[in-house]
Amino acid sequence: MTLEAVRAELQALAEPDYAAFSAKLLPGTGGILGVRLPKLRALAKQLAGEGEPLLEALDGASPESFEETMLYGMLVGAVKMPDEERLYWMERFVPRVGNWSVCDSFCVSCKAAGKNRPFYRDFIERMLGSGKEYPVRCGLVLMLDWYLVPEEIDWVLLKLREFDHPGYYARMAAAWCGSTAYIHFPEKTEAFLREGTLDGFTHNKLIQKVCESRRVNDETRTRLRALRR
Repeated sequence: MTLEAVRAELQALAEPDYAAFSAKLLPGTGGILGVRLPKLRALAKQLAGEGEPLLEALDGASPESFEETMLYGMLVGAVKMPDEERLYWMERFVPRVGNWSVCDSFCVSCKAAGKNRPFYRDFIERMLGSGKEYPVRCGLVLMLDWYLVPEEIDWVLLKLREFDHPGYYARMAAAWCGSTAYIHFPEKTEAFLREGTLDGFTHNKLIQKVCESRRVNDETRTRLRALRR
């Protein structure tokens, strides 16, 4: 399918009322057509067989819509290719990430990271060390989506110990990653929290997110709230 045909498909799926709703969630993001996420995912699945030629077309053009960028990120995860080639496309895509929605949809699409965690670990570390808000968020959300497993939790907590970024969306991702880690690995994550290595905002937001979960009891909530700074 040509890029022009892809753009026509996106236009056909657009809902103006949903575009207005999405714009409120993504302040400063232009070109929102209003394509619902399930429909975007279905389109990405449908187009995955087009392979790298479609990725090349998307990469070589300036996106005409928010959804076009979303679709590009989803296809980076969906197209069948060796890990080395996928890593190339991940590197190409990340500079286009300009909001939390594109970031999070891209990361959850990268299922290959969960199948070959050691291979993608270096990419995540480079994103975390980039000093740029959305690449840092990409690294954190990739850990959240694919690395909260017994053999990786110590590494994830190490990366959270090293976290130091002033950006709101980076800090929120760190809190999200840490709070999800707590649900799966409460003892290790609580020990990490007691070290107090996170900045105050992220530390407190992590605790808030854990306490909002239905998967912790009141005793745990009381204990964690006592750790707030």
